[in-house]
Amino acid sequence: MKAFVVEKYGKDGARAANVPEPTVGDRDVLVRVSVAGINPLDKMVRNGEFKQLLKYKLPFVLGHDVAGVVTRVGSAVHGLEVGDEVYARPRDLRIGGFAEYIAIDADDVAPKPASLTLQEAAAVPLVALAAWQILVERAHVKPGQKVLIHAGAGGLGSTVIQLAKHLGATVATTANTRSEELVRSLGADVVVDYTKEDFSKVLSDYDLVLDSLGGANLEKSLTVLKPGGLAISVVGPPDAGFAKQLGAPSFMGAAMNLLSRKVRKQAKALGVRYQFFFMQASGSQLRELGALYDSGQLRPVIDQVFPFDQTLEAMTHVEQGRTKAGKVVVSMVSDGN
Repeated sequence: MKAFVVEKYGKDGARAANVPEPTVGDRDVLVRVSVAGINPLDKMVRNGEFKQLLKYKLPFVLGHDVAGVVTRVGSAVHGLEVGDEVYARPRDLRIGGFAEYIAIDADDVAPKPASLTLQEAAAVPLVALAAWQILVERAHVKPGQKVLIHAGAGGLGSTVIQLAKHLGATVATTANTRSEELVRSLGADVVVDYTKEDFSKVLSDYDLVLDSLGGANLEKSLTVLKPGGLAISVVGPPDAGFAKQLGAPSFMGAAMNLLSRKVRKQAKALGVRYQFFFMQASGSQLRELGALYDSGQLRPVIDQVFPFDQTLEAMTHVEQGRTKAGKVVVSMVSDGN
């Protein structure tokens, strides 16, 4: 089957290839991929940024977001049948959405929301799961709390804005001038145009900040939190909790803590907290989120659809920051239905 694989770690490490169809285990479903989503995580995994913790065996098929049709069901699988339209973010070490077929653990799969096309559904799993796990599981966001979401027009930011608003939070975001109308339509109450203003000079007393930029942006984010507030970053630096989540040895946790020592020290001095976030696959959460999409509480935002054979070009589009808003997807089908 056709696929895009990581042959070696690094910027030029991915290529098109013909690979065998995946083996289907008792607890797996085989999905014919209709559409796959592009995520910054694809670049990070391709570049080997997590290779000490996520030990992929080279070569491996890349791709973390999938929407498609079930073509085979393992003997121990219940609730999913051949012909079902599904979406998923396959678990780590079992990714592989940039291919004609992928075998996915059934626990990571959910029926595609009825209101979404396959193209729209492929833009959802990773960012929706991340939004849910950050806001509901990690930060326990409650009505009336104040949440700052950086890069609100992006794939993750546009999803987190909507879910935070659904949870009853007052939502601020950073965006550029051309994206202000979009992020307000998604539910942002306060929009800081980062091309004109420094958010740290105009915002204060926030319960939660979601950082997707890192570096100086993360450090400034600590200063807008109220005492006891929480800054969560999806780009790092990682902490011991990340190593524990992946089941790594304790010495790796100590190493992760060294990497994040500076920002954690800054947070402590300000009386706030810092955590690194790395999402986990969950079919059950995708079912809950699917209901929110079908009820109109959430909606996907798609920047551009590339044909499947231009998957590497689609990755470059995302890497070079050419995305105007939302997610980029690659499609095997012409109309997304």
